[in-house]
Amino acid sequence: MASYIFDGSMTGLLCCVFRAFQFREFEVEIHHEADSQQGLFGENIHVASDETQALRVWQGLQQRISANAIRNFYYTFLSEQAQAFQQLFEFSVYVFLSQKNVDQNYGHTAVLALSQWTKQVGREKHRMEAFVRFKKSKDGLFLSLIKPDFDVLPLILKHFKARYQDQRWLIYDEKRKYGIYYDLKNVHQIQMNAKEVDQNLVTGRSQNFNIELDEKEVLYDQLWKDYFKSVNIQARQNMKLHIQYVPKRYWRYMNEKIIT
Repeated sequence: MASYIFDGSMTGLLCCVFRAFQFREFEVEIHHEADSQQGLFGENIHVASDETQALRVWQGLQQRISANAIRNFYYTFLSEQAQAFQQLFEFSVYVFLSQKNVDQNYGHTAVLALSQWTKQVGREKHRMEAFVRFKKSKDGLFLSLIKPDFDVLPLILKHFKARYQDQRWLIYDEKRKYGIYYDLKNVHQIQMNAKEVDQNLVTGRSQNFNIELDEKEVLYDQLWKDYFKSVNIQARQNMKLHIQYVPKRYWRYMNEKIIT
């Protein structure tokens, strides 16, 4: 079986679909070029990213499936999982070989898989919108470092832009090494060295920034901790339920939590 190796971009993945139909190769394994398991058996074919080819495939999908299915496709891609890339390829092949709308045929494994990935990525999106905490620097920038399970920065952009229109803010994904910065007018994608901001990243902790903070930041931080403590009813604590709704991996973003 042939293996298509692509660069990990959406363009690259769509070009794999284009090549599959160009050469009538539908039994194919899809691998990110950084995948250590790529092409262990069979022929390895490196598929170059081509914007024109990718656009043709994308427009073809838009004509054949619903807007909801297009959303599922995008969310699944943002999962960044090798299995998801394979399922996106198989879904695309299924769509183009079918004579009717198939995006709700959950009896097909790829269609069902996209729906399941969308739920997982969507859940991570909502958690990031709920759990992201900012610290205010001396120059007025609100900064947060995050490390989500999936690449959800493109999905949470709209939420934070609408909610914090009057503040300059930067949310940086330390795992994927890029961030989104809002300058009161536009949102820009930026890159920086997160370890220079927070030297405790290697310990799994975050928000302990090595930058000069606003003089009131420490006060607000303590006020929030005091509020959190005051509304807590010790006798009614249910830690199992609490962790179900606020998993421990998100505690590192929350200044009211102390990770020991």
